[in-house]
Amino acid sequence: MIEAAERLVQHAAQLSVSLDEGQAQLLLDYLALIQKWNKVYNLTAVRGPEEMLTHHLLDSLAVVAPLRRHLAQAGLSAGSRLMDVGSGAGLPGVVLAICCPEVSVTCVDTVSKKATFIQQVAISLKLPNLKGLHARVESLADSCDVVTSRAFASLVDFTNWSADALAPDGVWLALKGKLPTDEIAALPPSVNVFHVEQLSVPGLDADRCLVWMRRSAAAS
Repeated sequence: MIEAAERLVQHAAQLSVSLDEGQAQLLLDYLALIQKWNKVYNLTAVRGPEEMLTHHLLDSLAVVAPLRRHLAQAGLSAGSRLMDVGSGAGLPGVVLAICCPEVSVTCVDTVSKKATFIQQVAISLKLPNLKGLHARVESLADSCDVVTSRAFASLVDFTNWSADALAPDGVWLALKGKLPTDEIAALPPSVNVFHVEQLSVPGLDADRCLVWMRRSAAAS
């Protein structure tokens, strides 16, 4: 376990994320919870320990530094609210909650057992800033500074369904594989893609990018 924690810290550093020993252990404990619950609830199709490390933890850790940068630039480093839509096993929501304890993270999923799992993670890992919510995001009227998704839906559906959950000056942050050119082209004029960020995830031989969006000036 010590070796795994050290490797995780080293890989995180490649993503410009500095993990302390406690955070590294929490992330590994979180993986262990996924493995345990997977036996009964089938939370994720990725089951091998090495594959889970790269496809789950490191893939989600790639979001941490860009998120921190955005929150700092927006003056939201403390007390900000983030909603992770279609969170599934809590990716990237739980990882963000562990790495950014100053951010209040709500993981939303339409599958009850997945929301229940997130609640169990919050209790087991003592994460007061993490909450699991069983709901359809389009039914939520909230005021979140950031709304994230990972392998959830098209950009059009993601932004449309979660529009009422986003604060007026908030941003959408979608973790995608290859640059979703067609999805970006299909977005309505009310949604503005203001930045696309290419990611390089250690040990993951696949394209990854972050698509940053906000309401256009005309829609504000």
